[in-house]
Amino acid sequence: MDAPPAAPTFPALQLGSLQVWPPTVLAPMAGITTPPFRHICRRMQCGLVATELTNAEGLARRSAKTLHFLETWPDERPLAAHIYGHDPDVMARAAAVAAELGRFDLIDINAGCPVPKIMRRGEGAGLMKTPERLKQIVQAVRAAVPLPVTVKTRIGFHYEHLVIDELAQAIEEGGAHGLFLHGRTVDRRHAGFADWATIARIKQARKIPVIGNGGILTAEDALRRMAEAGVDGVMIGRAAIGTPWLFGEIAARFEGRPWTPPPAAEKIALLMEMLEGQVRLTEMEHKFRRRIHYAPEISSVMQFRTHLAHLLRGRVHQRDLMRQCMSVKTLADVRAALEAIIT
Repeated sequence: MDAPPAAPTFPALQLGSLQVWPPTVLAPMAGITTPPFRHICRRMQCGLVATELTNAEGLARRSAKTLHFLETWPDERPLAAHIYGHDPDVMARAAAVAAELGRFDLIDINAGCPVPKIMRRGEGAGLMKTPERLKQIVQAVRAAVPLPVTVKTRIGFHYEHLVIDELAQAIEEGGAHGLFLHGRTVDRRHAGFADWATIARIKQARKIPVIGNGGILTAEDALRRMAEAGVDGVMIGRAAIGTPWLFGEIAARFEGRPWTPPPAAEKIALLMEMLEGQVRLTEMEHKFRRRIHYAPEISSVMQFRTHLAHLLRGRVHQRDLMRQCMSVKTLADVRAALEAIIT
């Protein structure tokens, strides 16, 4: 009987002075990539994690509410501070504040957020309209911090208007140490087809590392995209929600070793640990809120419903289970829901 083919081997992801192994990155997601979740993903062997989207103006002013978005927990590093804005000077000052905290290994500039109110200010995906300004931002941030600087963006506004060639050139000329490239357009947000052919083409055309993002749902997807597109790493977002152990499976596949999923009890313990951490984080956050509608436990549980919803993907009777999960309010409710879903 023929021996199974050896798994492909990939080099570590090199972003300036920062070496990342495995070459997997947790995509920044609003309301999701908080310290408890990032901590668990790192423990599950995700190579690099990033903060939620953080406003540069508030950070430059050292606003306590904005600085809260840059709270970190032990054992998260390597960790990127993910910031957005449109003014090169403000972005540089914000990056300097993040670097001074001593918690981060990388400054990541957002140039792909599709939220309309952010785009209208020329921020997030709004920067895709002004490659020269994006280049100036990269240059300013690089001059302000000793850390590697990267950019996260998309391939275009819609599939009839791809702007990534010009953007990638501006990002590289600005001196960025890497490009996180989402293979979807702004109008698609996070749905539908991810254009990995364009990601592969940009990788071949540019000298800086390119990390592909979009549509990676399994370890097999990650392995295939790395091999076929030739990218330097893969960024994973929604597929990790509710299932952070996916990073462990990907790491095993990258290293050519067997992987056994955690038992149900361990999965439940991991997710409960994450939720309990979120409760503690929310208690801290309440110090900055003028209006508090829910107690920390209820607020955290409501936020955690996203993880429950993702665990239910593809399940029989998903609608009925989803209705039950969307009514959970306490830690005990969540544990009972997890036991019903996972065991």
